[in-house]
Amino acid sequence: MIRDVHIADRPRERLLRQGAMSLSNQELLAILLRTGTKEESVLSLANRVLSSFERLHHLKHATIEEMMTIKGIGEVKAIQLLAAIELGRRLSQKQVDEKYTIRSPQDAAAYLMPDMTSLTQEHFVCLFLNVKNQIIHKQTIFIGSLNASIVHPREIFREAVKRSAASIICAHNHPSGVPTPSPEDIEVTKRIQEAGYIIGIDLVDHVIIGDHQFISLKEKGYF
Repeated sequence: MIRDVHIADRPRERLLRQGAMSLSNQELLAILLRTGTKEESVLSLANRVLSSFERLHHLKHATIEEMMTIKGIGEVKAIQLLAAIELGRRLSQKQVDEKYTIRSPQDAAAYLMPDMTSLTQEHFVCLFLNVKNQIIHKQTIFIGSLNASIVHPREIFREAVKRSAASIICAHNHPSGVPTPSPEDIEVTKRIQEAGYIIGIDLVDHVIIGDHQFISLKEKGYF
């Protein structure tokens, strides 16, 4: 049990002395769980929760039902964990009403990565910018494998005109975690750029999000 751990090494006591940054994922999870079971300590339970998911950020998509399939996790503990995960997601998400300004591909990636890096399907997303390069709207245009015949520029620029956007940034994720562009990625990008040129709305960049890494097609010279 947690009380069998020396008091100085208990997660809550270590957090008080050394700060939350010093704690491992297991220890942070143990604090949220609060207690273990009759058979195992809270640290052991926390470790089993982590091992039930391939990567830490996969917890972000866990459901109550999935949590409760883990021995020792009842409805109360599952609710506590999901509430903490959702709060963390909201804290990490840049709000559109803050008028987040895009000055570089790194800015776009930092804005998009918290929501897109752990998605299990491809999502094609557009950021609509004003003349100051501030985000005025974000929208998921398509979910599924990227294909030039499916991701049509009209869907993107209809929304851009509606929002009076001066320019756009497109982005999509690679669930494999590797952001290397495919021939389809490059073809779609060129079609969007050409359509934007005709309409008068610039394509600033197309960013591909991988596993906490990204590639800017503009920086790589693909358009």
